Amino acid sequence: MSGGPVRVHLLRAVNVGGAKLPMAELRDLATELGATDVSTYIASGNLICTPPGDPADFDRALEAAIEARFGFFREVISRTADELTAALDAYPFDRSEPKYCHVYFLAAEPDAAAAASLANRDLEQVAVIGRDLHIRYGDGVAGTKLTTPLIHRTLGVVGTGRNLDSVAKLADLAR
Repeated sequence: MSGGPVRVHLLRAVNVGGAKLPMAELRDLATELGATDVSTYIASGNLICTPPGDPADFDRALEAAIEARFGFFREVISRTADELTAALDAYPFDRSEPKYCHVYFLAAEPDAAAAASLANRDLEQVAVIGRDLHIRYGDGVAGTKLTTPLIHRTLGVVGTGRNLDSVAKLADLAR
């Protein structure tokens, strides 16, 4: 990819639970909004592009465009390749079983009391580092009680998770 600041835009909960968003249409939307170097990675809402102007403004415009075209709202949280790499480097738990290792990218940094409250629930290994929630699932994502609504309620901010392999691939694609 060429040009300016390439970012990875992570969409929460697409192509699950009836929220169908074809990646070709996501690429088209991003292009219509002025993004360049547009690509996607797997069908779970990973958009890589160079956004026009302020990245936060692009994220909000993309949310609005998705809602207008598809009839559902999904948060968009973006990071640079360096921020993704920093999240990988900061991952504090055992990485021997990568499918259990995730980073949950948050829209904002939660306050310390909220982060401590989530850690004290003793559902999984968790650590909030800045705007990232690091999770090491004991038995996998499918059976966990650490659900998205619980994370959002406890931390007071929304986010979306990716496993470490996906985070590494997205960082590579954004470089």
